[in-house]
Parts: sequence; C-alpha cells; structure tokens
Amino acid sequence: MNVDLSTRTRPVADVKSLRRAFGTFATGVTVVTTGGAVPHAMTANSFTSVSLEPPLLLVCVDRGAMMHQCLTTTGFFGVSVLAAHQEAEAMHFANRWRPLGAAQFENVDWVPGEETGAPLLTGTLASFECEVFRTYDGGDHTIFIGRILTLTQQTDRDGLLFFKGKVRQMSPDWSEVPL
Repeated sequence: MNVDLSTRTRPVADVKSLRRAFGTFATGVTVVTTGGAVPHAMTANSFTSVSLEPPLLLVCVDRGAMMHQCLTTTGFFGVSVLAAHQEAEAMHFANRWRPLGAAQFENVDWVPGEETGAPLLTGTLASFECEVFRTYDGGDHTIFIGRILTLTQQTDRDGLLFFKGKVRQMSPDWSEVPL
C-alpha cells in the first residue's frame, strides 16, 4: 500500500492554515465576563471543564486582549454558555468596535453574579462564576483555570456552535446517539 505522507503531515507554515485546522473541531460558544468598576466581556470558544473535584474549568485568553488584563486584575470571572438563539450576543461580544465598560451590556439581558458580581447572560445553557485558581503560559495566550463558585444550568435548550470559522446553531433534528 502506498501512502502519500504529504497529505497527512504538513509543517505549520502559517497562522491561517493552523486556524483553519483548529476550526475543524466544533466547539460551544461562551461569553467570558469580569465585573468590578469597569466590567468587560468577550466571546470565547476556548473553554473546557477541567476537574469535578475540585470543580475547575479553563478559558484561554490572548495576552494582548483587554480581557487578559481584566482577569489578571479582578481575579474573578463569569462564563455564560450560549444557547442556539444567542448568536447576536456572540457576535456582539466578538465585535472589537462595540462600546466598552458597562455600555457594552446595555442591550443584553444579564444579571450580576451572586458571588463575584460578574455579568452573567440570561437565557444561556449554563453559567459559572469562578475565581482564578491558577494560570499557565500558553504561548500567545494565558490559560486561566477557574475554581467554580456558582453555577446555573438549563437542559431544555440547544447550544450554539463554532465550526469552520462560523457561529452555527445545532440542528433540531439531530438524534441522540448513546455513547
């Protein structure tokens, strides 16, 4: 059997190719928030669970992003896992030209977190309030591990997905397949 290795492995030559390759892995879409004197938010898909005991999750934030300084300064954050109907919220908090500070939340439904005061979007699949537990160098990003302080969840909604560079809604006719 002849195998053409040129199609199987390629050196990482450019950021665009790497971004496209990463984009083939579908993820959920979240909005990460910080409260305090100058609240801030950003759309993120680099989010995952880490541990059940202790309850930990992680978000990865570009070192040049305003959110990086906010997380470092406040030490607390919220994560809202977006539902399928929240594409507008995802696009709003991904928009670099939106108003900053409290003004960016004016046309979005949210509540302050009970423990941290970080804005938590309403109508989501789940929301978490966290304190920064640890940080790790992740190249041009920092990996923020958050210890979960509070959580809320809704199980009767479909999620919003990020796939191949686009936000997409889950198809309502996907059937559940047991693992």
